Amino acid sequence: MKKILITGLALILLSCSGTQNSPSTKTTKPLDVNSYVNSITAEELKVNLTVIASDEMEGRNTGSEGQKKAGNYIIEQYKKMGIPFPKGADSYYQKVPSEYMKKGFSPKLPDSENIWAFIEGSEKPEEIIVVSAHYDHVGMKNGEVYNGADDDGSGTVGLIEIAQAFQKAKKEGHGPKRSILILHVTGEEHGLHGSRYYSENPLFPLANTVADVNIDMIGRRDEAHADSNNYVYVIGSDYLSTDLYNICEAVNNKYTKLTLDYKYNDRNDKNRFYYRSDHYNFAKNGIPSVFLFNGTHADYHKPTDEVDKIEFDALAKRTQLAFTIAWEIANRKDRIVVDKDGK
Repeated sequence: MKKILITGLALILLSCSGTQNSPSTKTTKPLDVNSYVNSITAEELKVNLTVIASDEMEGRNTGSEGQKKAGNYIIEQYKKMGIPFPKGADSYYQKVPSEYMKKGFSPKLPDSENIWAFIEGSEKPEEIIVVSAHYDHVGMKNGEVYNGADDDGSGTVGLIEIAQAFQKAKKEGHGPKRSILILHVTGEEHGLHGSRYYSENPLFPLANTVADVNIDMIGRRDEAHADSNNYVYVIGSDYLSTDLYNICEAVNNKYTKLTLDYKYNDRNDKNRFYYRSDHYNFAKNGIPSVFLFNGTHADYHKPTDEVDKIEFDALAKRTQLAFTIAWEIANRKDRIVVDKDGK
């Protein structure tokens, strides 16, 4: 009788064990942030940039057919990855009217679109981290295509890889606690129009927008770093939030180990880069923002800004840094604090 009872108990335990490990039971992989960081690769960046900065896109001028082709390609990547457009939107597009982009004596621009994709947070979905880059460039001049591989094809493909990394984490049960809004903005080259439009017509309240991580020109090196591409300029991280500055430093030390160059962070810098990219339209509204940038080079706004001059190892590391900054902001216990006035 004792033997029968023991055997029966063993069968029950085996049955319970088998139920716990059955294929229908959801399992979560152990958290390994490095696996998400390393999913951002030079090879994938090159595949996408070769399309985004091809002659077929005709320089991606704001509202042009070439820009719309590039936009379609971007959206197809999100569809393939299963990343939806945001809740509350009816498509991947936020339309930016021509009339809104009218500016002084500038040429009249056609209607254009911001493009957005969304990874919803698991614990604080109402809190939003924006990761931004502009996907427009300057189009064609005298029959020559200005492909803008670095400006800002590099940031454009960086966003796609960042979204993929967050989606991979979500599929493995480690999605971000706060929501991630991937925002490809239009009209930057003509006056930061797309990011200004979003900031004035936000899908999510600006009060709920925790931070903006902006990447604009991250695929090359400048003359000041002729000996190494293992650097990135960091602009604005400490203007509004000590937390944001500390996060940028900490995740770089932990994951990417780039040299963080603060030369252009100087408020007296004559280039005034802080005011010249899309993060500014978030920062001026009191949202902590950081701009990652490789500096200008001889091909800046010239038809020679081509894919074959991109340093994809540097592009991958800078994209990884942007991802880890957004990852930390999204997953830390407390929302980052605005403790400075931005001046």
